[in-house]
Amino acid sequence: MFETGHFATLWLEMGQRLGLEADFVPGDWRHGVDPKVVEDKLRADSQHKVRAVCVVHNETSTGVTTRVAEVRAAIDRVGHPALLLVDTISSLASIDCRHDDWKVDVTVAGSQKGLMLPPGLSFNAISQKALAASRDAGLRRSYWDWGPMLRANESGFFPYTPATNLLYGLREAIAMLEEEGLENVFRRHARHGEATRRAVRAWGLEVNCADEREHSPSLTGIRMPAGHDGDKLRNVILDRFDMSLGQGLGKLKGKIFRIGHLGAFNDLTLCGTLAGVEMGLALAGVPHRQGGVTVAMEHLAATAGATQK
Repeated sequence: MFETGHFATLWLEMGQRLGLEADFVPGDWRHGVDPKVVEDKLRADSQHKVRAVCVVHNETSTGVTTRVAEVRAAIDRVGHPALLLVDTISSLASIDCRHDDWKVDVTVAGSQKGLMLPPGLSFNAISQKALAASRDAGLRRSYWDWGPMLRANESGFFPYTPATNLLYGLREAIAMLEEEGLENVFRRHARHGEATRRAVRAWGLEVNCADEREHSPSLTGIRMPAGHDGDKLRNVILDRFDMSLGQGLGKLKGKIFRIGHLGAFNDLTLCGTLAGVEMGLALAGVPHRQGGVTVAMEHLAATAGATQK
């Protein structure tokens, strides 16, 4: 397991509570998983004691993505039998995720991000290898056992009371995604992410993600200047403009704020969001340069046809 941010840390805590032994690889919350480290650790595991590699595809707390395909390639180079477990909660339907092509064994997702629904639905995609491992694992489970769900799904039912209202919403969300086209959805998110980062740099602020290959298309983390608190800025913006920005979590509390640009989001929504941030920076006395919104608008105008079929 890799310390890429707050949610990776929560996966660690859950695993430990379930009695799993985890090797938590430290990180700086500004980078994704390093495929070279994956390769080195698995190559050193000659007795194959490592049963799984667990990564967060898009770390919601930092605005950093992990190059999952490269992690898979690292595992394959070693020929290690470890399962690949991937959290796609803030990447599914926003960033290209390829469960089969990347040979992911377990993909975990939720309804509340790119699928544009309230929280309440969780999704697993599982390989035959993972299913076989679950039968032999010996871990205690009941609700989280895949067996009853698979058996009930064969006849189109749930083993428990389903969240029927969310399933109706899911059907509509999928129809919206298919109407736009997934490739267009991915391009739209990438375009909005780039416009946001251009605004941040124009303000003279720093994007939290430190690797150009790992910028998140679904949200952007912005580092606060020394001596300034991100939560105070967020409170000013919420009070004056009724706009809620993401807070810094865990190690980044007060050090960053986050702009989400995923799901049902368009150019006008992004421009309004960035305008609220730029006005809020001035009201909160945060050192910055003006004009970030203009720079973002120029990029959006120049790439206006990029998401069309």
